[in-house]
Amino acid sequence: MERLTRKQQASIAALLSYRTIEEAAQASKVGKTTLFRWFQDEAFQDSYRKARSEVVRHAIVQAQSSCSEAVNVLREIMNSTESPASTRVSAAKAVIETSIKAVEIEDIEKRLDDLERNMKNESSRRHR
Repeated sequence: MERLTRKQQASIAALLSYRTIEEAAQASKVGKTTLFRWFQDEAFQDSYRKARSEVVRHAIVQAQSSCSEAVNVLREIMNSTESPASTRVSAAKAVIETSIKAVEIEDIEKRLDDLERNMKNESSRRHR
């Protein structure tokens, strides 16, 4: 894979930081047309995609680290007699829906593991 120039690397960083291509081009001191041309390059696209994925992964880690706090807030709202009934119901509903989704995901993972194990067993039987 070819290596990107410093301007291309700076442009990728700007694309991740600014809302529009125009703003990113201006911040990285390249023309908008140049950015569009770079987007036609497979190496640039690949680097941009990887950088964008890394930003999303980082955001997910941050969100996950706040889950305990979020559950505590929902629990406080749900149990607060000072909260309006509709707010308490919304908090309770969020807790229930999240719990149900977690159980469903665990069930799907187990079923998938079982299917994969059965497929491997079946495949190994055929090759005997």
